[in-house]
Amino acid sequence: MRLFQLALLCLFASLQYQLWFGHHGVKDYKKLQSAVIQHTKVNARLEKRNKLLKADVEDLKLGLEGIEERARNELGMIKQGETFFRVTHKNDRY
Repeated sequence: MRLFQLALLCLFASLQYQLWFGHHGVKDYKKLQSAVIQHTKVNARLEKRNKLLKADVEDLKLGLEGIEERARNELGMIKQGETFFRVTHKNDRY
């Protein structure tokens, strides 16, 4: 009877070790869970960026207003007879 109890105790200890520290155990589960959370955050940020890019593409496809806005902001283009003022902060150096 003692030998049977000892065998069961050894089996139980072995299973517990595999559960907590073995391959595909709790340790690996926690590591994978944190990786999934991190990837979810990255995906959310990328989805937001993709929505903004898609809106820009749609705006450029629909009309000249988007092209004009982009030319003004990125290239500094001004219409003829128009006065352009650039407001900068004290710390900005141009």
